[in-house]
Amino acid sequence: MRNLRITGVVAIGIITLDATATNAQDNVKSTISANLVNQYIWRGQDLGDVSVQPALGISWKGVSLSSFGNVGLSDKDDTKEFDLTGAYTFKGLNMGITDYWFNQPNKRYFCYAAHKTSHVFEANVGYNFGPLALQWYTNFAGNDGINKNGNRAYSSYVEISAPFTFATCDWNAAVGAVPYRTSFYSDVNGFAITNVSLRATKAIPITSSFTLPIYAQITANPSNEKAYFIFGFTLHP
Repeated sequence: MRNLRITGVVAIGIITLDATATNAQDNVKSTISANLVNQYIWRGQDLGDVSVQPALGISWKGVSLSSFGNVGLSDKDDTKEFDLTGAYTFKGLNMGITDYWFNQPNKRYFCYAAHKTSHVFEANVGYNFGPLALQWYTNFAGNDGINKNGNRAYSSYVEISAPFTFATCDWNAAVGAVPYRTSFYSDVNGFAITNVSLRATKAIPITSSFTLPIYAQITANPSNEKAYFIFGFTLHP
């Protein structure tokens, strides 16, 4: 589920393989990765247990196209996911559209009929101010949640994050909220803070030419009173 989502949000044991190809003339870049996560947490929601998450992306002069997938390994009933994202970044500004697909309630990928499709279409816009970054996401079509009247909720999520360095680690603090009632985000009844997280990352040198980035993360969802502690690592060339 995530704009150019090349790595998983939370993990305990991530395996990531990246390959980047650059053309000096037009600066086209491509990225391939595969993550292994112990638990799939997205915007404060628990979406599954141990999963593999492949991703593929290509970018050129601020324009990017990417895909992301999720398949559960430990629980056969975990939701399968396949996302496609088109995005544009200019200096601190970024915007994009994502087509999320899940194998529930309809297992057919090419079904786009209203009230039957499993696709969710989301638009996002954000700005990176340097010390802080702000992102807003809104579903505008597909299998969106409903409001109290049973109509499309145009389900939305807003998040503010702050990266910083402290005690030889790279940190990121984030707070995310659902601004109004929707059944899409854990059936919230109004404004609700659904994601509070703090992550620390540190690159551990293994050899003179290889380092292993590891991180620990605490994530809480005050709305449903759930909390998660995550440890992860990333392998890359």
